[in-house]
Amino acid sequence: MSNLKKKDQMEYLEIKETSRQHDEKYLRAKERILEVKAFYSKLLRSAILIAFLAALNYYTNEWRYMWFLWAAFGIIISLVFRATKVFGINPFLGKDWEKRKIQEFMNAEEEQNRWN
Repeated sequence: MSNLKKKDQMEYLEIKETSRQHDEKYLRAKERILEVKAFYSKLLRSAILIAFLAALNYYTNEWRYMWFLWAAFGIIISLVFRATKVFGINPFLGKDWEKRKIQEFMNAEEEQNRWN
């Protein structure tokens, strides 16, 4: 009877661990969705702001000097940086660079500890 009880406890712990991992994945996915949603919201607000500034520019001097392009350029640069963060696009270090570096450091530390 004791062996059966132990087996049930092990199954319960495995189910609980699987459930905890599933919950963590769900929370990470939900956090990512919120980041993407915030990005698209910022994109829409930026487009409205640029359109407003363009209309104001046209109203004040009829395109003799298109000063709104300076503001649009700054806004677009900020959107590009935000998109690289939200969507994980990093042209300099690559998508899995951080994971590879962590694994490399862990292997190096393990190798060093093995010889001590």
